[in-house]
Amino acid sequence: MTSNQKDAQERFFAVIPAGGIGSRLWPLSRASAPKFLHDLTGNGQTLLQDTWDRLLPLAKDRIMVVTGDIHAEAVQHQLPKLDDSHVILEPSPRDSTAAIALAAAVLEKREPGVIIGSFAADHVILDQSKFEAAIREGVEVAAAGKIVTIGLRPTEPSVAFGYIRKGSKLSATACEVIEFVEKPDIALARQYVESEEYLWNAGMFIAPAKLLLDVLAKTQPGLHAGVIELAENWDSDKRDEVMKRVWPTLTKIAIDYSVAEPAAREGMVAVVPGEFEWHDVGDFAAIAELQSHGRKGHLAVLGSARVLSASSSGILVSDTGRLVALIGLDDVIVVDTGDALLVTSKEHAQRVKSLVESLRESGHSELL
Repeated sequence: MTSNQKDAQERFFAVIPAGGIGSRLWPLSRASAPKFLHDLTGNGQTLLQDTWDRLLPLAKDRIMVVTGDIHAEAVQHQLPKLDDSHVILEPSPRDSTAAIALAAAVLEKREPGVIIGSFAADHVILDQSKFEAAIREGVEVAAAGKIVTIGLRPTEPSVAFGYIRKGSKLSATACEVIEFVEKPDIALARQYVESEEYLWNAGMFIAPAKLLLDVLAKTQPGLHAGVIELAENWDSDKRDEVMKRVWPTLTKIAIDYSVAEPAAREGMVAVVPGEFEWHDVGDFAAIAELQSHGRKGHLAVLGSARVLSASSSGILVSDTGRLVALIGLDDVIVVDTGDALLVTSKEHAQRVKSLVESLRESGHSELL
């Protein structure tokens, strides 16, 4: 490793935005206990703990977590080695730009020239060595003045993910990003996969913090001004007062729209292909697929359930410990909690989100 490469790697700081309710995983995932605080892989660790362990070899003690203040105690319990100075607590959800930009601004003020990487707390990645290789490559490309995203090679024409259109090569593995594409219909997704010009957008970004903030200053000047004011006062006794005044005024917008897409139009974004196996676990169907390991007719069981099953497949998730009996059900989803029971099929797993919206509209907020 050359001195310049070492310098880039030593400037790297990992950021874990731990937010979002994960409404497609209701009733297991709630506002008070979102999906990143649960073990959804059956390995005995939560998704947040898995993310922490995945980043340790890359960042050591240079890991910051951005989460809601209502999750502070749970996060600290699950990550006992997380330094208090590396925690940003949000009083309310303001979407990914506010979370990531504030982390970037705080870290840039503390350490000018820092390179940050943003990695969601609720993803499953199964090949550590290939993940590390992709991130290290991404840090090198970012150090040369690019915003870098990690793209996953599509294994099928999925409509569940956004896509990244690759451009000319920048290095042995990295390519310029021509554009980010929203989730397509199945016909368009098939064209993307067949063209081999597109990668899945996994929502991972690596960039010099200053470059990310410079782009934000052009696209969302009010939001940029707010996070800069917060960062200027973060390590002072004025933090709480400024946070209370400024945070509610910040625009709610995803970082894809505020930074990634506009920067790509200016030729400022690169993509590094990730050769590792990646799962978004966005709904119970995805968890069932992950647990089945390709076995047909398999019934995955997570949690404390006692189960009797005859000729049934899918997934059963329980935190009640009661006996659940299933007979003759294919691709079923059963989620049993103390105050709510969900029964659906893998085919309709995405519709759980609309059910959650119905609960909210009908005033059953105590179940959310």
